[in-house]
Amino acid sequence: MATTSDIKNGLCINFNGKIVSVVEFQHVKPGKGPAFVRTKLKNLETGKVIDNTFSAGHKIDVVRVERRQYQYLYPEGDGYHFMNTETFEQIFLPKESIDQGDFLQEGMNVEILFHAEEERPLTIDLPFHVVAEITYTEPGVKGDTATNTLKPATIDTGAEVRVPLFCNIGDKIKIDTRTGNYMERVKE
Repeated sequence: MATTSDIKNGLCINFNGKIVSVVEFQHVKPGKGPAFVRTKLKNLETGKVIDNTFSAGHKIDVVRVERRQYQYLYPEGDGYHFMNTETFEQIFLPKESIDQGDFLQEGMNVEILFHAEEERPLTIDLPFHVVAEITYTEPGVKGDTATNTLKPATIDTGAEVRVPLFCNIGDKIKIDTRTGNYMERVKE
């Protein structure tokens, strides 16, 4: 069994009967009193992030997980279909298990995190950036680059993002899938 000294970002542990991933951690050794580890834990089933403090030396139950490459195929009803790129086996995952499902594009490669002992999918990691085409936005005005003002735009996946005023319909833009923020316009 592991202890708090083994905690690192991305480590999956069993916490209060739920499988959580360590998003952030900090070892704290105050001048007075015992040392402790302050953590942010993300529940892999619900996506909620909670703060928790472990005392130094506290035993933690590490969960063995595997990352597997899958390709996104298509949406259906309240979920998505994916195909394993090695075995061509297909799986269906509900929309709730995907944080940024609005940015999925057909043929996109993603990593699916599986509970190794139960062979159960836990969560999906999208690529950090996607390139998408703007399908609708209000017309841009030439010269609107000096301010940091943003306007709503719909991209080809159906997601709505905020883009600078100079972006127009048909422009390809790069989006950060972790935050949903516009990054840059892509030249073709």
